[in-house]
Amino acid sequence: MWFFDALASGFTRPTDPGRLQLFRIVFGTVLTARFALALGQGGWDRLTPGSLSLHLAEQRFGPRRARLLASVYRPTLLIRTTAALALALGIVPRLALVVVLAGAAMELLYLKSPNAVRYTLLTGTALLLAGDLGQGLSIERAPSAANTWALCLLVLITTDIYWNSAWQKIRSDQFRSGLYLAQWVHTYGQVKEQLPHRRGQYAVPAIVRRHLGNLNDRDIRLWRLIAATVIAAELALPIALFIPQTMPYAVAAGIAMHAAFSCLKPRQLITFSGLTTGTYFAFAA
Repeated sequence: MWFFDALASGFTRPTDPGRLQLFRIVFGTVLTARFALALGQGGWDRLTPGSLSLHLAEQRFGPRRARLLASVYRPTLLIRTTAALALALGIVPRLALVVVLAGAAMELLYLKSPNAVRYTLLTGTALLLAGDLGQGLSIERAPSAANTWALCLLVLITTDIYWNSAWQKIRSDQFRSGLYLAQWVHTYGQVKEQLPHRRGQYAVPAIVRRHLGNLNDRDIRLWRLIAATVIAAELALPIALFIPQTMPYAVAAGIAMHAAFSCLKPRQLITFSGLTTGTYFAFAA
């Protein structure tokens, strides 16, 4: 495998720089979508005077720092969205990437559950360490060691994400039993019409709600099978992505799995699903 050859060579083994450049385009596109969505559904008015968000910021940072955060908030939203688009298009990509990461890091100051931000910063840092981000939308194919280290980091990050996720699910009796997924689909099926901005909060197809959303013994058994399949997929995907013969099937399975995840939380998982499937480019031989 090229990954172990790269480790043995001290990351001097030539690899295809285009693989990382493709991930740069995916990264920029996903962050453009994330930042654009953050402008809506109350995001533009998050830190306005009298808002709960500003009150919480004042309690956390003090009035002076909270007012400073509020003053730069809206300009940062616009600047980071423009920078993400520039990154996707390959316009001064390294500078654009730095601005994107700084704009994403700002969310650590006010989001309650910033896991997507941490994942963005992690994969973005790996991208920042690349030697050749490319220019524009053109992809270079001449072998080079410029991106070998960054590709290895992306592989390690994705493998850790999948295996750690599988381990957490294995340790959860509720997830393994199928009860967690069954309760999620059932509950959201009952309250989806009352959810604010419901189109971005819940997207489970009606056929799934109809046939797997009733919390009876049959449904829970099926969700238990689905839970076991998800755990097995997360354990197997990093290995299958490395093997040329199984890689096309692993990519298809991974995209299908993340599409299903995103049905549960469309807005919340756009970053995780988009960036994770984007790292599949790093596994290619």
